[in-house]
Amino acid sequence: MPKLVDHEERRNHIAEATWRVILNQGMKGATVRNIAREAGLSLGALRHYFSTQDELLVFAMKLVKDRATERIQQIAMSDLPPKDKILNIMLELVPLDENKMAEMEVWFAFTFYTRHKNDVLDAQHDGIYAGMKKLIDYMDHHHMLRNNLDKEIETEKLYALIDGIAIHALLEPHRVNKERIKAVLSQHLDSICAEG
Repeated sequence: MPKLVDHEERRNHIAEATWRVILNQGMKGATVRNIAREAGLSLGALRHYFSTQDELLVFAMKLVKDRATERIQQIAMSDLPPKDKILNIMLELVPLDENKMAEMEVWFAFTFYTRHKNDVLDAQHDGIYAGMKKLIDYMDHHHMLRNNLDKEIETEKLYALIDGIAIHALLEPHRVNKERIKAVLSQHLDSICAEG
């Protein structure tokens, strides 16, 4: 009897192989041939799932985003106090562990690779700005923000903080470590929240 193949699992396996190739060889090394080899598949088998390199790259990056979104949704649905919930969501968006470090490195490599390719996934619309806007709106709705804050400016500041600290954590992981990231994000959250 032929072995049944879980096609979604196989597509995810190929996407994860793509991440490993990008981490080890950069975007230039992310050829269909190298990815097939990393995934342990023939070129024909890989092309059965992804007909073009761009289609494969888009799926691989979407999987990064989907996994982060799933983790964030679990936090959003938790019973944590509102401020802890917000902090934990922000911490999901920065590289605090080896897996998130790899996801972030792959995401930034992909972002720089696609910035001049308009027909590929627009990595600039990664959902982080929209997520920061939702966090600010959530804090406003729960009367957590200090009075007279400009919500648009605070959204932009939070977006810049998350992106900036993620890049610094990638470039200087010994200096911008887990404890420092938590301290910076906690202090920023304290600075925009009303006391009490």
